[in-house]
Amino acid sequence: MNRTLLVVAALAVALPAFAGPKDEVSKPLKVIVNSVRYGKDLAALKLFAGEEQGKFLLGDDWAKGTDAQRKEFIDQFHQLFGKIAFPKIRKNFENLDTVIYDEPTLTADRAAIGSTILINHPMKKQELKVKYDVIKQASGWKVIDVAVLGDSMLTGIRDDQIRPIMKEGGWDNLLKLMKDKNAELKDVVLK
Repeated sequence: MNRTLLVVAALAVALPAFAGPKDEVSKPLKVIVNSVRYGKDLAALKLFAGEEQGKFLLGDDWAKGTDAQRKEFIDQFHQLFGKIAFPKIRKNFENLDTVIYDEPTLTADRAAIGSTILINHPMKKQELKVKYDVIKQASGWKVIDVAVLGDSMLTGIRDDQIRPIMKEGGWDNLLKLMKDKNAELKDVVLK
């Protein structure tokens, strides 16, 4: 009997090592979905790859910023993203039925993984196709970008907001406008 318990315990400890790429890559996505759904926004934001997002959003300008500017950008961007996007997402997730993840496409330390989010609203059922671009960092997989129905979140923000602001006044202007917008949204508290 003790031998059986020992074997079961050894298997329980070893099973995470046998997790496939789909489980490994989708785990932080599940945490983000549940964190946003239940108002744990700060936990969700920790699973976004701020440095990679900044490089994408600012392109060549990213390298021109100081370490302090880049750090502040990531902080301001994540606060704004959490304050603007999470309440809208949370509203949709009130009727979340299930999320089905596809097999990821892995390339070195990056992966793309699709999902189907089923929203079971009493008035209208919805099926959202969402694709995530993620990167493996020392602390695990983190989200760089999210595309809903084929539209990249970061591409839209970069083209419609960041590029025009940077052309108008560079890093100082961008960070000032981000701080101003965060101050304007002071009533939205991230928990």
